[in-house]
Amino acid sequence: MRDLGLQRARKYGWPNTYTFTKAMGEMVLGKFKEDIALVIIRPTMITSTLKHPFPGWIEGVRTVNSFVVGFGTGRLTCYPGDPQSIVDIIPADMVVNAMMVSMATHVDKTTHLIFHVGSSSSNPVPYHRVRDNIVRFFTRQPWVRKDGTPVLVRRPIQLPSRVAARIYMELLYFIPIRILGIVNAASCRHFDRIYLDLSKKANFLMRLVDLFTPYLFFNRIFDDMNAERLRNAAKEMSGDIENEISNFDPRSINWDDYLMHTHIPGLVKYSFKR
Repeated sequence: MRDLGLQRARKYGWPNTYTFTKAMGEMVLGKFKEDIALVIIRPTMITSTLKHPFPGWIEGVRTVNSFVVGFGTGRLTCYPGDPQSIVDIIPADMVVNAMMVSMATHVDKTTHLIFHVGSSSSNPVPYHRVRDNIVRFFTRQPWVRKDGTPVLVRRPIQLPSRVAARIYMELLYFIPIRILGIVNAASCRHFDRIYLDLSKKANFLMRLVDLFTPYLFFNRIFDDMNAERLRNAAKEMSGDIENEISNFDPRSINWDDYLMHTHIPGLVKYSFKR
């Protein structure tokens, strides 16, 4: 079913089943909403909370966080993707704030509005900046394995194109795995552990590349003019009082500080598994 879903999504122009089913949901709502107000929030890649309920809270490992976990645990030694592309991330609490404000401001209307809640337009952060903060964090604070040994990391190899990623995988993993498989079979599985370990690393990296290729080499930004109007409406509602509950302005985020002192520490605390 997973393979069939992916095949069908790509047939209709969607990179994966996630985006395909989101689009299907929007179509259903748009067709059957009648005179009910419809507000659709489209967040970009959601990261850990900026402030609420407390900084750094997150559940699970998704999107860009897979690369943080892979690098920090030593399973990822390369970073596929264009280093100049924009990584459109937004903290989870800002997404929640946008949802609450959009409901409060459209409750008595019959509009059909879509809000892109992200950062690529208002406060863009390039891929290389995210990568450098990840490397800096785990260089200073290595993750510690179950046996008490730290994972020592080194600067990953950047693979700036799909072709570079394929060549890297072929030379570093697939050719050695094929050779090792033959040697392992001839030696009565003497190299089983090395073979399985190399295969796991290759499968992990290939899964990341397959899942996130549409985003790793994506050189566009999302227009958030509707979200900007919503932010202005929130300011009018709160007056001169600073209301953090209605704050979802990415321009208030210092990305280096957030990544180094909030997001990555939160991910290590709540999502890393020993």
